[in-house]
Amino acid sequence: MKNLEQKLHYHFKDPALLELALTHSSFANEKSSHRNNERLEFLGDSVLGFITAEYLYGALPGTPEGELTKLRAAAVCEKSLAVFARELELGQYLRLGKGELMSGGADRPSILSDAFESVIAAIYLDGGINAARAFVLRFIKTAQTDVASVTDYKTRLQEIVQQNPDEHLSYVLAAEAGPDHDKTFTVEVYLNSNCIATGEGHSKKKAEQDAARKALELMGVRL
Repeated sequence: MKNLEQKLHYHFKDPALLELALTHSSFANEKSSHRNNERLEFLGDSVLGFITAEYLYGALPGTPEGELTKLRAAAVCEKSLAVFARELELGQYLRLGKGELMSGGADRPSILSDAFESVIAAIYLDGGINAARAFVLRFIKTAQTDVASVTDYKTRLQEIVQQNPDEHLSYVLAAEAGPDHDKTFTVEVYLNSNCIATGEGHSKKKAEQDAARKALELMGVRL
């Protein structure tokens, strides 16, 4: 738990809240217990939605309500939350039933996203809205919430390259630096055997997206 608290950048006054946030119903069922993270997930979903809406409202003045709604939905969707959870390596701390564990539940997007919301609720109950806000904004601020669209640069670059069947892309981790809770990754993207761009981020996925974005810019693609 201390390891995870370092990754969360938050120390719990009541560690039982964090333990509950990591307890999946499959584990609770095996232990004949009713205590699992489903109620925390319910609360965390609302806290996350409020903090994200508050941030987008302030960060994007003048943006129409419809666009803000789309951006909030993209930032807090299951896919996005699972990515955030993987950045924290949350899966290795989950308390899962044997069957769920054996079937890959520790990396299942639905379980990871629910656990991420549960952790938000646990932080909120333990430290209040400011602590929850500080945690959530670490992820929401770096999420790709572009007003026009939430862009997957890797997919966009791949679609362009695929037009020529003789060419292929690859991503290579060039370096990583910093402490475990705040690493910076450097990734190079190669077109065939030529490095065409280098990107950085606080996860390999974000570094790959940054490298793909820079490659698109060098190609003159309008982003």
